[in-house]
This record gives sequence, C-alpha cells and structure tokens, in this order.
Amino acid sequence: MCEGRTMSRGFPLVAIAVVITLALLAGACTGDDGEGAASTTTTTSTERGNVDETLAIGQLASVTGDLALLSPSFTKPVELAVAEMNVAGGVNGAPVTLSVADDASTQTTADASLAKLVDTDKVDVVIGPSSSNVALAQLEQVAQARVLECAGSNTALALSLADSDGYYFRTTPSDRLQSRALAQLLTQDGRKQPGFLVRDDAYGLGLARATARALRRGGATPKPIVAYDPAGAGLAADAARVAESGPDAVVVIGFPEDGAKALAALNSVGINPTTLPTYGTDAMESTRLAGLVDPANPAIIAGMKGTTPAAVPAGVGSPFDAVIATSGVNNVFSSYYYDCAILSALAAVKAGTDDPVALKRAFSKNLEGKTECNTFAACKAALEAGRSIHYRGASSRFDDWAGFEPGHGAYDVWSYDTTGKPVTAPRLQIAV
Repeated sequence: MCEGRTMSRGFPLVAIAVVITLALLAGACTGDDGEGAASTTTTTSTERGNVDETLAIGQLASVTGDLALLSPSFTKPVELAVAEMNVAGGVNGAPVTLSVADDASTQTTADASLAKLVDTDKVDVVIGPSSSNVALAQLEQVAQARVLECAGSNTALALSLADSDGYYFRTTPSDRLQSRALAQLLTQDGRKQPGFLVRDDAYGLGLARATARALRRGGATPKPIVAYDPAGAGLAADAARVAESGPDAVVVIGFPEDGAKALAALNSVGINPTTLPTYGTDAMESTRLAGLVDPANPAIIAGMKGTTPAAVPAGVGSPFDAVIATSGVNNVFSSYYYDCAILSALAAVKAGTDDPVALKRAFSKNLEGKTECNTFAACKAALEAGRSIHYRGASSRFDDWAGFEPGHGAYDVWSYDTTGKPVTAPRLQIAV
C-alpha cells in the first residue's frame, strides 16, 4: 500500500492509496456518543493546502467498534468506485487517491481520524462516517475544515435539520422514510401494539419515535418506547419493562454488538422470535448477529425480520450491482457508499477543481441535468463535453433529491433463517 498521496501519475488498473488509520485514543471505545470529548480543531481548506488539482478522498469507517461487522460493506464499494475513476482516467487529469481512517463509531476516535484526514492526508472529500451520531457531532468540524462529506449509512432524522454550511450530503434516505416502511411492515403483519427496545441515541430514539407516530396514524397503539444504554448497563431491567407492557410484537433498534445484547436480554425474560414477533432495522441485519446473541444456538433469532434501505432498489439497475455481487461482501449500504464516491468525483469534474468550496456547489447539479448516465466514465465524458448530467445511481435513480439527501426511499424486508443467516424476501420491497 502507498502512504498518503504518493502515487504514480500513470493510471494503473487500480490506482488507490489506502491507508488504514487506527487512531485509538485512551477510552475511545467506552461510549458511543463521546460526551465530554474535546473536539479536534481543524483548519480551513485554504490554510491546509489540499487544493492541488488531485482529488483526494478520505473515508471514515468503523474498522473497530459497534459497526465493525458492517465495515467491509462500507469500504469495498468506495475502493471499487475509486478504481473505476482511475480506469476512466481519473479526475481533471490526475489519479484519485483514497485513505481510510477508523471512526470506531465513537466521537473521540472519529474526531482524531477526521483531523488526520483533513490536516495530514489533506483530503478534499470525506466519505462517511459510519454512524449518524458521529456525523451529527462532527458537522461543525466538517464545515470549519471546508471538506465535502458524503455518507452512505447515516439515516438519523436529526441530520435532515442539521446545518453543515452545505458541506454534508447523504445518499441514504432519512429514517423519516424508514419509519414509514417499518410501520407498514408491522401493520401488514397485523401488529397493533408493538413494544420498542432501542438505543438511547439520535438514531434509535429518532427512528422509534417516528415509527410509533406512523403506527398511531394508522390506528395502532404502540407501547411506550424503552431506551437502553448501548454499553449494556441495565439491559435486563429494560427488557423486563418491555415484557411487562404486554406488547404483541417487539422492535429492537440497535447496532449489531449492542443489539445482540438487547436480544439476549429479551430472551432472558422469555421474549424471542419464537414466542413474540420480533423486528429490527438496517444495522440489525448481520450474518454474525446470531453468534453474538447465542454462539451455541444460531436459531435463537430465526424468524426475526426487519427493514433496511434496499441494496438493489427495484427499477434502478446499475453495472455496480454485478461488481459488488462478486466482491465477497454483504452489500448492506454498499450501493449508497458507491454513489457517494461517484457523485463526489463527478462534482470535481463539473467544478474543474478539487476545491471543496466548488464541489459542494456542483454536487447536486449532477442530479438535475439533461444527459442521463450511470457510470463514472459516461458521466465524466458528458461533463467534459459541456453537457449537464443526471446521474442515475446504484442506490437510486435520484428523481427526488431534497437538497442534500434523497426525498424518497426503497426498503428491503429481511428475515433470519434457522442458521442465523439474514435472507431478503424476494420481490418484496416497500417504497415510500
């Protein structure tokens, strides 16, 4: 692997400089929200010397931490996208570079890694972070650093209202939309009084509250939401509160590591998918979840089902689908990360520079032009010919773009089989 930006000026088949930065500070993994952590100060783009006509992409990914199980699904599509860019001649005459830094799904580690990407690696674009909570905490730093950021797995409702001075984008639809899809699934299954056991943070509580509102609009009477500490403290009592409420189903909203603890706690009070219909959301879909709940009994979660942003949305169609299918990674959020990387590079092509101030102005314009294209090479050629483009992505056709995020969403319905493997229901997607 190459370090930083050192790279041949030629265009090898895969011209990527990948640097895995494990910026693990003392106490970095003791909490998910990083409360009390000192923010790392970053400098502006004009001061940090990143504008040099070479597009440098950095990625904040959970190499460690709560979302580490999903990390390959986030990083592989970005690697593939950068390879695609460089095969097509790079951006503005230079190869694109890529550096990856660990965000660990914690603010402390993510802040240190963001500072490294911005001030040492001098990236123009940051793909990520993995967690909505980290993204919310870092928006001010992103704006101050004047670095373009695009996330492919941030779904929290709060991000729709947050201010980044125009530097933050996401290709994943807001949980405002997933809440409707989850409520629709519960309603279709006849669940009128579901209980909730969810992470005590913006992601868990935001999605649970929105789902409960959607259910009430449909005539259901959901039980009170019980929020748990992601670190695991008090989970037994939290699970007991859910059981005591007498729900006709239970919804667990968490990340794989802490979500598994929540499921185990529910099982200890007699609630599992066999005894009570159990539902989850995107981050609870993992091939390793069953082993985290009970290593000796993968069938412990058999029958659990839930929603996740569609890996291959119906009616979209992209060459990326075939590429990621042979990559060996579970394509959870992969198409959304791929689109983040491609759209960021196309913004640089349209702007004719790697200056993030220009990139943020160009980003959305490539979703409203006249020439349709769905590969980097085709879109780049159209832009260089002076035409406006409408990028048709792998995660969406982007017909409804709401400033910096999709205005619509498509959701797969998944369930676990008796081996603990998540299976997507064929031909069953919920569009909202």
